[in-house]
Amino acid sequence: MSYVPNLRTKYKEEVVPKLKEEFGYKTIMQVPKLLKICINQGVGNATQDKKLADTAVEQLSIIAGQKAVPTKARKSISNFKLREDVVIGARVTLRGNMMYEFLERLTAVALPRVRDFRGINDKSFDGRGNYSLGIQEQIIFPEIDLDKINNITGMDINFVTSAKTDAESLALLKAMGLPFKNQNQDQK
Repeated sequence: MSYVPNLRTKYKEEVVPKLKEEFGYKTIMQVPKLLKICINQGVGNATQDKKLADTAVEQLSIIAGQKAVPTKARKSISNFKLREDVVIGARVTLRGNMMYEFLERLTAVALPRVRDFRGINDKSFDGRGNYSLGIQEQIIFPEIDLDKINNITGMDINFVTSAKTDAESLALLKAMGLPFKNQNQDQK
Protein backbone atom coordinates (compact mmCIF):
# COMPACT_ATOMS: atom_id res chain seq x y z
CA MET A 1 0.00 0.00 0.00
CA SER A 2 1.28 3.50 -0.77
CA TYR A 3 2.12 6.11 1.86
CA VAL A 4 -0.67 8.40 3.12
CA PRO A 5 0.26 11.48 5.23
CA ASN A 6 -1.16 11.70 8.77
CA LEU A 7 -2.93 14.99 8.02
CA ARG A 8 -4.75 13.50 5.02
CA THR A 9 -6.16 10.67 7.15
CA LYS A 10 -7.04 13.18 9.87
CA TYR A 11 -8.93 15.23 7.28
CA LYS A 12 -10.95 12.23 6.08
CA GLU A 13 -11.67 10.73 9.50
CA GLU A 14 -12.06 13.76 11.80
CA VAL A 15 -12.34 17.04 9.88
CA VAL A 16 -14.95 16.00 7.28
CA PRO A 17 -17.52 14.70 9.81
CA LYS A 18 -16.93 17.71 12.09
CA LEU A 19 -17.45 20.27 9.30
CA LYS A 20 -20.37 18.33 7.85
CA GLU A 21 -22.14 18.53 11.22
CA GLU A 22 -21.12 22.15 11.94
CA PHE A 23 -22.28 23.64 8.61
CA GLY A 24 -25.07 21.15 7.83
CA TYR A 25 -23.69 19.81 4.54
CA LYS A 26 -25.81 17.10 2.94
CA THR A 27 -22.91 15.17 1.32
CA ILE A 28 -19.19 14.95 1.97
CA MET A 29 -18.58 16.47 -1.47
CA GLN A 30 -19.83 19.82 -0.13
CA VAL A 31 -17.25 19.85 2.67
CA PRO A 32 -14.45 22.33 1.84
CA LYS A 33 -10.98 20.94 1.27
CA LEU A 34 -7.47 22.27 0.90
CA LEU A 35 -6.70 22.41 -2.83
CA LYS A 36 -3.12 23.70 -2.87
CA ILE A 37 -0.49 25.63 -0.94
CA CYS A 38 1.48 28.28 -2.84
CA ILE A 39 4.76 29.50 -1.37
CA ASN A 40 6.28 32.69 -2.77
CA GLN A 41 9.59 34.30 -1.82
CA GLY A 42 10.65 37.65 -3.21
CA VAL A 43 14.29 38.69 -3.11
CA GLY A 44 14.57 42.44 -3.55
CA ASN A 45 18.37 42.58 -3.55
CA ALA A 46 18.57 40.00 -6.36
CA THR A 47 18.87 42.85 -8.88
CA GLN A 48 22.39 43.59 -7.57
CA ASP A 49 23.46 40.03 -6.69
CA LYS A 50 22.29 37.07 -8.81
CA LYS A 51 23.47 34.53 -6.24
CA LEU A 52 20.72 35.67 -3.83
CA ALA A 53 18.03 34.54 -6.25
CA ASP A 54 19.75 31.20 -6.80
CA THR A 55 20.00 30.57 -3.05
CA ALA A 56 16.32 31.57 -2.65
CA VAL A 57 15.31 28.93 -5.24
CA GLU A 58 17.55 26.36 -3.56
CA GLN A 59 16.27 27.09 -0.03
CA LEU A 60 12.62 27.13 -1.10
CA SER A 61 13.13 23.76 -2.81
CA ILE A 62 14.56 22.36 0.43
CA ILE A 63 11.71 23.78 2.54
CA ALA A 64 8.91 22.61 0.24
CA GLY A 65 10.44 19.26 -0.68
CA GLN A 66 9.72 20.03 -4.33
CA LYS A 67 11.68 21.96 -6.98
CA ALA A 68 11.00 25.70 -6.81
CA VAL A 69 10.69 27.85 -9.92
CA PRO A 70 12.49 31.21 -10.24
CA THR A 71 10.19 34.18 -10.82
CA LYS A 72 11.26 36.85 -13.28
CA ALA A 73 10.41 40.53 -13.55
CA ARG A 74 7.69 41.18 -16.13
CA LYS A 75 8.81 44.71 -16.99
CA SER A 76 11.70 47.06 -16.39
CA ILE A 77 11.45 49.70 -13.65
CA SER A 78 14.37 52.11 -13.64
CA ASN A 79 13.75 53.48 -10.13
CA PHE A 80 14.27 50.01 -8.67
CA LYS A 81 17.19 49.21 -11.04
CA LEU A 82 15.07 46.35 -12.33
CA ARG A 83 15.35 44.90 -15.83
CA GLU A 84 12.85 42.71 -17.62
CA ASP A 85 13.39 38.91 -17.24
CA VAL A 86 15.75 39.29 -14.26
CA VAL A 87 15.17 36.66 -11.55
CA ILE A 88 13.71 38.40 -8.48
CA GLY A 89 12.29 35.54 -6.42
CA ALA A 90 11.11 31.95 -6.24
CA ARG A 91 7.79 30.16 -5.94
CA VAL A 92 6.45 26.65 -5.57
CA THR A 93 2.93 25.17 -5.60
CA LEU A 94 2.25 22.09 -3.48
CA ARG A 95 -0.65 19.70 -4.05
CA GLY A 96 -1.60 16.23 -2.81
CA ASN A 97 0.64 14.41 -0.37
CA MET A 98 3.42 17.03 -0.58
CA MET A 99 0.91 19.70 0.48
CA TYR A 100 -0.21 17.72 3.53
CA GLU A 101 3.40 16.94 4.48
CA PHE A 102 4.37 20.62 4.28
CA LEU A 103 1.31 21.71 6.31
CA GLU A 104 2.14 19.17 9.01
CA ARG A 105 5.77 20.35 9.21
CA LEU A 106 4.61 23.99 9.25
CA THR A 107 2.17 23.54 12.14
CA ALA A 108 4.13 21.02 14.21
CA VAL A 109 7.72 22.19 13.79
CA ALA A 110 8.20 25.55 12.05
CA LEU A 111 5.56 27.86 13.57
CA PRO A 112 6.40 26.93 17.19
CA ARG A 113 10.00 28.02 16.47
CA VAL A 114 8.91 31.61 15.75
CA ARG A 115 10.06 33.99 18.45
CA ASP A 116 7.21 35.19 20.77
CA PHE A 117 4.65 33.11 18.86
CA ARG A 118 1.07 33.54 20.06
CA GLY A 119 -0.77 32.23 17.01
CA ILE A 120 -1.33 33.35 13.44
CA ASN A 121 -3.63 36.18 12.43
CA ASP A 122 -7.20 35.13 11.63
CA LYS A 123 -7.94 38.27 9.59
CA SER A 124 -5.90 37.36 6.48
CA PHE A 125 -8.72 35.79 4.47
CA ASP A 126 -9.52 37.13 1.01
CA GLY A 127 -13.34 36.88 1.10
CA ARG A 128 -13.43 33.78 -1.11
CA GLY A 129 -12.15 31.21 1.38
CA ASN A 130 -8.40 31.52 0.76
CA TYR A 131 -5.88 32.36 3.51
CA SER A 132 -2.49 34.08 3.31
CA LEU A 133 0.27 33.82 5.88
CA GLY A 134 3.49 35.82 5.93
CA ILE A 135 6.68 34.52 7.52
CA GLN A 136 9.55 36.90 8.25
CA GLU A 137 12.41 34.38 8.54
CA GLN A 138 13.06 31.25 6.52
CA ILE A 139 15.28 29.92 9.33
CA ILE A 140 12.28 28.66 11.32
CA PHE A 141 12.27 25.58 9.09
CA PRO A 142 14.63 22.90 10.44
CA GLU A 143 15.66 21.86 6.91
CA ILE A 144 17.63 25.08 6.48
CA ASP A 145 21.30 24.92 7.55
CA LEU A 146 22.01 28.08 9.57
CA ASP A 147 25.71 28.05 8.62
CA LYS A 148 24.90 28.48 4.91
CA ILE A 149 22.54 31.47 5.39
CA ASN A 150 23.77 34.75 3.83
CA ASN A 151 20.67 36.85 4.48
CA ILE A 152 17.33 36.29 6.14
CA THR A 153 14.34 36.54 3.82
CA GLY A 154 10.64 36.06 4.38
CA MET A 155 7.99 34.28 2.39
CA ASP A 156 4.27 34.30 1.70
CA ILE A 157 2.28 31.10 2.12
CA ASN A 158 -1.19 30.98 0.51
CA PHE A 159 -3.70 28.28 1.39
CA VAL A 160 -6.21 27.82 -1.45
CA THR A 161 -9.38 26.04 -0.33
CA SER A 162 -12.64 25.05 -1.98
CA ALA A 163 -14.59 26.90 0.74
CA LYS A 164 -17.09 29.51 -0.44
CA THR A 165 -16.87 31.76 2.65
CA ASP A 166 -14.17 32.83 5.08
CA ALA A 167 -16.01 31.21 8.02
CA GLU A 168 -15.94 27.81 6.32
CA SER A 169 -12.27 28.25 5.44
CA LEU A 170 -11.41 29.31 9.01
CA ALA A 171 -13.18 26.25 10.42
CA LEU A 172 -11.35 24.00 7.92
CA LEU A 173 -7.90 25.42 8.66
CA LYS A 174 -8.51 25.35 12.44
CA ALA A 175 -9.54 21.72 12.21
CA MET A 176 -6.44 20.97 10.11
CA GLY A 177 -4.28 22.27 12.97
CA LEU A 178 -3.33 25.85 12.10
CA PRO A 179 -2.87 27.73 15.41
CA PHE A 180 -4.97 30.90 15.13
CA LYS A 181 -4.77 33.66 17.77
CA ASN A 182 -8.42 33.76 18.80
CA GLN A 183 -9.08 30.02 18.95
CA ASN A 184 -11.33 30.17 22.01
CA GLN A 185 -13.80 32.62 20.53
CA ASP A 186 -16.41 31.42 18.07
CA GLN A 187 -16.27 33.53 14.90
CA LYS A 188 -19.04 33.42 12.33
